Amino acid sequence: MHILGEGPIAASVLTIRTTSLAKSKVTWSGRTNSNRANPIAPQNLSRNLTILPWMKFAQNLLFWQATWFLYLQGTLSAAEAVLLYAIYDICTTLFEVPSGYMSDRIGRRVTLIASAVAGIAAMVCFSIGGSFAVFVLAQLFLGASMAFASGTDSSLLYETLAAEGREHDVEQYELRLWRFTFAALMVSAVTGGLMARALPVLPFVLSGIAFVAMLVLATRLRNSQADPDTPPEPTAIGPAIAAAFRNPVLLWLFALSVVMYGFSQVPFLFGQPFILKALDQVGLSGEATLVSGVVTTIMMAVSVAASFAAPVIRKRIGLASTLLLAFALQVLLCSVLALSQSPLSIAFLFIRMVPDSLSRPFILARTQPLLTDGMRATYLSLQSFAGRIVFAASLWLASRNVSDVGEMPVADLARVLGGFALVGLLVWGVLALLARRIRLETE
Repeated sequence: MHILGEGPIAASVLTIRTTSLAKSKVTWSGRTNSNRANPIAPQNLSRNLTILPWMKFAQNLLFWQATWFLYLQGTLSAAEAVLLYAIYDICTTLFEVPSGYMSDRIGRRVTLIASAVAGIAAMVCFSIGGSFAVFVLAQLFLGASMAFASGTDSSLLYETLAAEGREHDVEQYELRLWRFTFAALMVSAVTGGLMARALPVLPFVLSGIAFVAMLVLATRLRNSQADPDTPPEPTAIGPAIAAAFRNPVLLWLFALSVVMYGFSQVPFLFGQPFILKALDQVGLSGEATLVSGVVTTIMMAVSVAASFAAPVIRKRIGLASTLLLAFALQVLLCSVLALSQSPLSIAFLFIRMVPDSLSRPFILARTQPLLTDGMRATYLSLQSFAGRIVFAASLWLASRNVSDVGEMPVADLARVLGGFALVGLLVWGVLALLARRIRLETE
């Protein structure tokens, strides 16, 4: 889930070498072609900078985000609901690398169109519901939708800026995309919670309409090259990826991105049963869907505010400290939720997306110049692949420690969240030690 990540909010790191897009030469079927030959004039690409934020807005109108676990738990057991989330990550993983290769070879526009179509299919399946098998199919389509968009939208953004000679503005534009993303999640959360009170399936129906809007916007995008169907040499990607994994800076950022992906999803997955249990202590469990929607709305508003403060924080304490601070906030949130089920602890969920505001745009901007052209989306897909595999494995372990009842008991919830917090603390320590030996700052 995209913010999953991504959605669902299901999120990624851009890559490209900051040389001219028209200079990458490759050989295909015995003839020499330029991977960026005949670039589209910048004035024709500029509309991407207008369309992409609104496309991200439509993609992240996830009206079901604050109620999905409660919706599934009404039909399935808590263990099955957790398992479904693991299935989502597995399904996304199956599409990650192929979708990245498709984006690099066929084009960004087609890949984003495929993402919108898969999202529509997912919402149709969720709306039908009724059985575990149908929900699995819904997760399959949702995973495909997130995988197709993963890295492709940011890749197109950077390529558009590079074509205009403005690649150094990528932090500014990435922050803008995140603000549109958070704004959409903010608007849809509370309205989705209200809808779920009247009709639990309604948030999924409206999200399907939002994916239709995303589809329309995606069709209006332009690829950064005039001939996207001319593929570069397939074997060229392998050495480029291998070279990337020998770069200490990229390895550190890769590892951080993998663990932060998982820890961004933990409060999303377990936040709703936590809210339900906390409200049950004061006799308000019937308002769980509405409260969950309000909490998510405030969460996104706080994240938008954090995105404006992020450049100042990054300038004052440096890149490494900013990224480690973001990860520390994720671990802190898991710890608080594990130690207390008080209704007052619900307020800590407000900071859930703040770490993303303090990390994603800066990771993207630092990674881009370190990778060569033509393998950007594939690299991003490999990174997402690793993050989803690791998180899916952790969810599988968590589902084995959750009772097979309709609602997740407090003891199970505390045990699972406590386990995540302990692992996160250990990983943070390792990353902090390694950061001292790596030059993360740009020259």
